[in-house]
This record gives sequence, structure tokens and C-alpha cells, in this order.
Amino acid sequence: MTDYTDIEAFDFLKRVEQRSIENAGASTREEDLSRFWTGVGFRCGKQDYLVDLQEVAEILSIPPYTHVPGAKPWVNGLANIRGTLVPIMDLHGFLGSNAPAALRRQRLLVVNHDGIHCGVIVDEILGMNHFENEDWVETVEIEDPVMEPFLNGGFYANDKLWNVFSLFKLAETPSFQQVAL
Repeated sequence: MTDYTDIEAFDFLKRVEQRSIENAGASTREEDLSRFWTGVGFRCGKQDYLVDLQEVAEILSIPPYTHVPGAKPWVNGLANIRGTLVPIMDLHGFLGSNAPAALRRQRLLVVNHDGIHCGVIVDEILGMNHFENEDWVETVEIEDPVMEPFLNGGFYANDKLWNVFSLFKLAETPSFQQVAL
């Protein structure tokens, strides 16, 4: 009786595997996925933004860091993240505004682009968002002019415009790379 049950179970698992393979091919094709843009929502001040998921190396709680003498005030310090020293940058400070008092929801968006590896503190992470490529708009309404150099279009969802913030543009900005006083 045991042998019969084992064979029956094995046949059942083979049928489940076959159906999974058939259904997976229909729903995960690259051409189906290529019509979607995926980003991470975050808040900076009173505004919500998106950053392309491909520009985010990781999202972390703010780790303990060591202050760096002679660095600009918006450079909070250096943190050891899995054996790599990562500069911790305050986005508010870099943009010339005051950061809110240590919010519990603050997170670190880690970027690794063209030799620039750093963490950028944002007020809050709002989760992952998916948009159809056809919902992208090139011209967006900009409420905070200091953000303009880092914005790249946006997406409409539920009557809300989400401006796309580029961590790569931020990392490429000469004034962001000049961290010494």
C-alpha cells in the first residue's frame, strides 16, 4: 500500500509541475513585463516622489554612523554596511532645507552609480509602485524648484502625479560629489 501511495503522490506532483510550467509561461513573459515601470515611492518634506527601482541598490533603516570632520553639514557621516563604508547624505540638507527632527520613518536609499556609492536619507518609504509605460508624462508640475534638476517626468495614478526623482542624476551632480568644506 505504501508503494501505491508514493507513486500516486509522485504522479500528482508531476501534474502540478506541468500546470505550473504552462501557466508561468503565459504570465511572466518579458514582453508582458516590459510595458510596466517599477519604482519606489518616498517622501521628502511634504512631497511624494518615485525613484526608478533600478537606481536603488537597497533600502535600509538608518544605520549607526560616524561623523566625518571637515565634511559639509549635509554629510551625516560614514556607516559600515556589510563591510563597506558608505557615506550617509541628508537629502534635505543638500537641497538647502531643514530636515525634520529624526523621524522614525526615515530610511536610507542606497545608490551605487559610476563609482558613487552612498546612502541618501529620505523622510519615509511609501512602497513599491508599478505603472504602465503609457501613463508616463514628460512634463510635470514642479512644486519645489530645488528638486527640478533631479526630476525626470512622472506618472499619473488615481488623479495624483508622481514625479520621478533620479538618484543617478543626484549622484552625478558635482556639488553632491563635493563633500569637503
